[in-house]
Amino acid sequence: MAHIALVTLVVDDYDEAIRFYTDALGFRLVEDAPRPEGARWVVVRPGEGQEGTGLLLARAKGDAQRARIGDQTGGRVGFFLHTDDFARDHARMLAAGVTFLEEPRHEPYGSVAVFQDLYGNRWDLLQPATA
Repeated sequence: MAHIALVTLVVDDYDEAIRFYTDALGFRLVEDAPRPEGARWVVVRPGEGQEGTGLLLARAKGDAQRARIGDQTGGRVGFFLHTDDFARDHARMLAAGVTFLEEPRHEPYGSVAVFQDLYGNRWDLLQPATA
């Protein structure tokens, strides 16, 4: 069965991105391997298992890529972090300094709040409603 394994996220600095995604969001560093010309293959994933889509943290090269840092989706929410305990993860992320752009809200589809990563990309923290 096919699935999306990785999504590239253009970042300014590997180490600051790793710190944010592992410390503030609780992701796991799955791989950090050197590549030619000072590049690295850096993969982080939420959760405990190896399953699910991961983020490939790719350091921007050149002006065109640097211009996309923090605005990869034109100001829209582009990433959706699902949780099984919204209150726990929201509180943990706030304590870690994550910037939420709104108060939590409860929609028919679940509990949600928009936050931004260290570069300004918008994310939903979402606990889907149970049937």
